Amino acid sequence: MQQPSTEKMAAISQGLPTTSAKIRALGAAGFSRTDIARFLGKRYQHVRNVLVQEDEKSRSADAPVQSASLEVSAGGRIVIPAAFRNAMGIEEGDRLVARLVDGELRLLSKQAALRQAQDLVSKFVRPGTSLADELMTDRKLEAKKEASKK
Repeated sequence: MQQPSTEKMAAISQGLPTTSAKIRALGAAGFSRTDIARFLGKRYQHVRNVLVQEDEKSRSADAPVQSASLEVSAGGRIVIPAAFRNAMGIEEGDRLVARLVDGELRLLSKQAALRQAQDLVSKFVRPGTSLADELMTDRKLEAKKEASKK
């Protein structure tokens, strides 16, 4: 059995203020309860209780989670709660688009950012128009112009 990367675990938990925050972050990163307990020098039951409570919190809300209080730790790190990550459809290693709008930090998944871009562009395109076809036509015309110059 392969041992977990203690360097990766240290990087994930670095700067987090509490043991529970470290447990939640390492759990969200996919480490086993046993490995988390061993790494943090805590009992397995402690790790299990923290992760079970977090899981229950994320499932208990019937309505989608709208807001949460997050702590900014060393290096500007924040942990996005599991309920938010699930709702956004993001996983460890995914990249997000960040925007600052009127003093608000907005994080978008790539899919959400793409949808917003498509919605914006669609306002300026006639219905039934294929932008790909128009681009191909424009490129063919440009290629003909370049060929005729030679």
